[in-house]
Amino acid sequence: MPVPDPSARPVPLPGRRAHAVDRAFLGMERRHPDVRWDAGGVAYLSGPPPSLADLRAYVGVRMGGLPLLTSRVEGGARRPRWLPDPDFTVDRHVHEVVADGPTGWDAALHTALDAPFAPGTYWGVWLVHGHVPDEYAVCYRFHHACQDGSAAASTFRTMLGEGEPSARPVPKKGRLTGLPRRVGTAVGLTTMFLAGSLPVRGHRRAAASVALTGERRLWRGRVPADALRRIAAAHGGSAHDVHLAALAGALSAWSARSGVPLPRVRALLPVDARRPDEEQTWGNRCFALPLELPVRLPAQRPAQRSARTAPERGNGSLDGDSPLRRLEHVMDTTRRLRGEAWRQAIQDLVRYMPDRPTEWYLRRMLSPRVTDVMATSMPIADKGSLGDSRVTGVALLPLLVPGHLFGVGLSYFGEWAETSFVADRALPHGELLPELWEQAVGELEGEVEASSAPV
Repeated sequence: MPVPDPSARPVPLPGRRAHAVDRAFLGMERRHPDVRWDAGGVAYLSGPPPSLADLRAYVGVRMGGLPLLTSRVEGGARRPRWLPDPDFTVDRHVHEVVADGPTGWDAALHTALDAPFAPGTYWGVWLVHGHVPDEYAVCYRFHHACQDGSAAASTFRTMLGEGEPSARPVPKKGRLTGLPRRVGTAVGLTTMFLAGSLPVRGHRRAAASVALTGERRLWRGRVPADALRRIAAAHGGSAHDVHLAALAGALSAWSARSGVPLPRVRALLPVDARRPDEEQTWGNRCFALPLELPVRLPAQRPAQRSARTAPERGNGSLDGDSPLRRLEHVMDTTRRLRGEAWRQAIQDLVRYMPDRPTEWYLRRMLSPRVTDVMATSMPIADKGSLGDSRVTGVALLPLLVPGHLFGVGLSYFGEWAETSFVADRALPHGELLPELWEQAVGELEGEVEASSAPV
């Protein structure tokens, strides 16, 4: 790998006030120092791995395009600000894990997943190699007070990416004349989700029976991205709707195999609320929305079935827990979220909500008494490389909240939709989740093909 000039240094930026969501995560860390508030991603590459010194030099030069990654938080709990860190060094952030031969890959990767950050740092990069001579991985992890998924994806593209990510929906610039209506929509949206977050009487948390070890595990699956898009187009939804419906199907099958009862599963969906002028690689501009996954659906009566089976949405069976019924259920919930008014409301909430309500809302939504699964998705890039090595796949590392079953991330990289499940090592049969998700996508695709076949 060619070695860049390590003398190049990023241009220091003036201090930047921490956003309300940043401050919320910093506050939760102070209250719960034993909880790990980090997320990230793994890039898998083909080719001989670089040396640790070369990777540090490479990252040091890339810092020129990521100046905010050289910041540290100052100002205490009341007025935290991100300021340039005069003591920043790449060596404290970039590390190495060497596998103990061909059978040591999993142990090495999970060492990188569980390694603590160096004191005083908010992110880290781990070079993982040693199992075979021509494959390796780069694991990037960050404290969630510093970045959300969109900012982390931008960091990936600066470090390793080539090409542009898929376009993300961004609300149009709001007009002051519409401000009263926007305030009403934002308040109504928040009230609706808070009402839906009220604990269900007698509800037993899905993960309550799992004895946690504190060690995380990562499992991956993938399907062609076009498969999700074809299913979505056939039913008037989005690829993310298809992913969530397949996740519900996978959870239903996993529950039967693992013996973990799932009477109700509510996913927490992070939504990017950046304005067009807020493309950056630092900070949080996300909002968390709860969505109940249709893991268990009651059978429909004939009248209901005939009313819902419209020709333009296919003629597959909608009985019981069928894949198409799950997709319809998800779409009924997300349809409004894709609308311009609700996207603008989410953006307004993230921009204007004061600190205390923001932290209270996030604490409530992250609580395992309200949600069971963190489910995020992110377009990454068309392709990627590090020197002469090519990125062959990526895996998101979503935030794993104590008490949640797992975190699941859907990433779009090249022609693939890649799903990653991060869970505690004690989760029974967690390794089956990616395969079950792939099977659920295949079942949806099969129903779409059957409904479109000539009679």
